[in-house]
Amino acid sequence: MLAERLSADPACRVTVVEAGPGPGDTAVRALTANGLQLPIGAASPVARRYRTLLTRDSEHPVDIVRGTTVGGSGAVNGGYFCRALPTDFADPALPGWSWADVVGHYRAIETDLDFPDRRDGGPIRIRRAAEFVGSTAIFVEAARAAGFRWLPDLNAEPVGENTPPGVGAVPSNIVDGVRSGPGAAFLEPVMNRPNLTVHTATRTVRVRLTGTRAVGITAIGPAGTIELSADRIVLSAGAIESAHLLMLSGIGPADDLRAVGVAPVADLPVGRRTSDHPELVMSTTWTVAPRRPVLEVLLVDDGLEIRPYTGGFISMVGDGAAGRPDWPHLGVALMRPRARGRVSLVSADPAVAPRIEHRYDSEPADVAALRRGCELAAEIVGGTTELGEPMWSTSQHLCATAPMGTDGDEHAVVDPRCRVRGVDGLWVVDGSILPRITSRGPHATIAMIGHRAAEFLAG
Repeated sequence: MLAERLSADPACRVTVVEAGPGPGDTAVRALTANGLQLPIGAASPVARRYRTLLTRDSEHPVDIVRGTTVGGSGAVNGGYFCRALPTDFADPALPGWSWADVVGHYRAIETDLDFPDRRDGGPIRIRRAAEFVGSTAIFVEAARAAGFRWLPDLNAEPVGENTPPGVGAVPSNIVDGVRSGPGAAFLEPVMNRPNLTVHTATRTVRVRLTGTRAVGITAIGPAGTIELSADRIVLSAGAIESAHLLMLSGIGPADDLRAVGVAPVADLPVGRRTSDHPELVMSTTWTVAPRRPVLEVLLVDDGLEIRPYTGGFISMVGDGAAGRPDWPHLGVALMRPRARGRVSLVSADPAVAPRIEHRYDSEPADVAALRRGCELAAEIVGGTTELGEPMWSTSQHLCATAPMGTDGDEHAVVDPRCRVRGVDGLWVVDGSILPRITSRGPHATIAMIGHRAAEFLAG
């Protein structure tokens, strides 16, 4: 999105470096467009897997997945496209990022097909499921029977008839089974602009610095190592890889960098206070409803989302094995967690992934809230299914690896205009810069950030 907006000015030459394959490959486009499946299985060409420890006492790491193609994770995810809440921008209050500053950018990126007054926005089309079947229908009926109101628009401010607690349909960028994320909606249609170059299958391994000024990048592509130069360099590699690139380039906690042989250039708290939505999941005995988006409704109550997923992991990903059971599961996610995790550099070799620790159980209040959510979920649906024991999971919403903040904020890596502090010519524009995870899934907010930040880069 950022590249599309900047390249709209013919005087601005924009180069995009993408680690994964491009949409010109018809097989890739088929995977990313199919909104009824998550193309993130073990053999997927458009996803990269990382290992993380969800809790401090966890003995076994689990996989988290990020998209590697034009559009990043927005090209492979489940379509959940909820705006953040006004309170997310009031605390912390950052100049240029109040609700009044950002709401126009939310409107500019999407066209909401369910509301006539929102059909003249941007190219990301939004729709909610109009009819429910299978586990979704069972859940809605059970929630209504338990006294929860219907929330007509989860993308509206939580006032009036949209005031939680309640259950509502998920705004989704999957329309008629077709996923259209920011990459497909914004960048793909303009890739033939003469001032726009897109390098695919090319992985950036380091930002090149002269003193404390970023002057280019080093990347590895199909023909080997290349070096590109620019007067403005923007990292939009996602919360994991943007932080990884900063640290590989000498921008991060100085002592940690020295310990792995990287000379520090800017001592900044990269990766020190990550944030994500912890989730407990429970298996159900409901049956899978085929050819449905992953999540069609959710219940919002007291900082929790209860999510009746339409299928199990096997059906969602498409890695099915003959004779292996699959079933929908119920997720309980904490939307304003206190716990903070960490992403840290373990090697100066760019091919070695960083260490990721979510530390979901580091705040007792978070654990207690999730347990209460599971009890509430059991009360609501207990008469319709047999629930399995809650198991730790993650919403895959990692952010805050390079958080935004004002002068004097000891946790800040970028300033309110997305510029890396203490380094000239370098910006970060993705979920890394969120100071903490938003009260809704962050996909729509990260897209909004790209639209908003284009004004800073253009200036």
